[in-house]
Amino acid sequence: MTVRRSAAALATTAVLLGAAAPVAVAAPSPSPSAELPAGLYGTTDPTYDGVWRQSLAFLAQKIEYVTPSTQAVDWLVGQQCDSGAFTSYRADTSKPCDASTVMDTNATAIAVQALVEINQRREDANNGADWLKSVQNEDGGWGYNPGSPSDANSTSIVIGALARTGVPVGELTTADGSTPYTALQTLAIPCEDEDGGAFAYQPGKKGELTANLDATAASVLGLMGKGIASGTSNAVKDPSCTEGDDLSPEQTAQNGASFLADTLKKQPYLEQAPMPGAEDSTPQPDYGNTADAVVALAASGHKNKAQASVSWLQKNATGWAKQGGPAATAQLILAAHATGADARSFGGVDLVKQLNSMGPSPAATALPSPTPTGPQPSSGTDSDDSGLSLGWLIGIGLAAGAGIGFLLSMRRKKQQP
Repeated sequence: MTVRRSAAALATTAVLLGAAAPVAVAAPSPSPSAELPAGLYGTTDPTYDGVWRQSLAFLAQKIEYVTPSTQAVDWLVGQQCDSGAFTSYRADTSKPCDASTVMDTNATAIAVQALVEINQRREDANNGADWLKSVQNEDGGWGYNPGSPSDANSTSIVIGALARTGVPVGELTTADGSTPYTALQTLAIPCEDEDGGAFAYQPGKKGELTANLDATAASVLGLMGKGIASGTSNAVKDPSCTEGDDLSPEQTAQNGASFLADTLKKQPYLEQAPMPGAEDSTPQPDYGNTADAVVALAASGHKNKAQASVSWLQKNATGWAKQGGPAATAQLILAAHATGADARSFGGVDLVKQLNSMGPSPAATALPSPTPTGPQPSSGTDSDDSGLSLGWLIGIGLAAGAGIGFLLSMRRKKQQP
């Protein structure tokens, strides 16, 4: 999920026309916009992540019992097209969406999740879910834009949105009987193979599957029917990778969690490859993906396997979160909450206060933090509007048209060990 879809990668768009631009380590910010919309979280150019960062902020605030302002909620809903879809950002919402509007399944899915969790504008959330169902691919999954090839990250976040609006995801079948779960399972690497348990972002040109850590963390949540603010499983399980061709979605999710746990056992953080042309070719820590892996492990019953990573994030990631803005700060809040850490004193930083300061003043704030000892928001896939669920991608932009969305869908499609 790494700070979406980081605007840092988008700052290299001109270069990208000749070469690929991957995610930046600390999500450097593009130049601030001179006239940011009222109600928007963050101070950087929202072109590629406006809806994403707004929605992620809402999810993180909700688990800390912070109610976003009406102005902030109105801004998010104002981004929605009449069809129910969202784009990454609409600068002029007075103009209706048309055939040239690049619809974004990821922005739509996270906005739907956010509206459900804050228990506001449910009709708009349902409208978004209906649009997502209408653009399901024949293989059962979703790509970043309607009609683009399915990928693990997009499919997973859409599953979370549909589940939170009460859609029985396992019954959402295509003409050949494919479901969103089977679409994800086709991207799972068998346990007996190298990197067994991991997920690929998409198949390679020859159908090969290459482990991708970001896709793995996303797929664990997706196959459990959980959203980004997924909560902590009450069951404590030992990570294991189950072999077989007829696995349930839960078993395949557990295989992914096993791969993440094994990877984080070697060192408490995940890494990303350096940007092409960088002087330092050493892989760098990936703070956002580490936070996502923590949430995935906690949600799948392996919170104990994520504790070292949370401690590492407390010591190393708070500067990244402040620089990265609302999305990065929200990711750390989700990771903290999933593991019982105090988001209001995380590595000496009050992440909740930091997030609140990045947008309009909240309508209400609960103090002290409910994270360590207070009531825990519920997880699950029911459609109860009042249910809280606890706390997933970075994109690169092209110049215009559908190419923007397609490259954004490859936000984390770098090959990872």
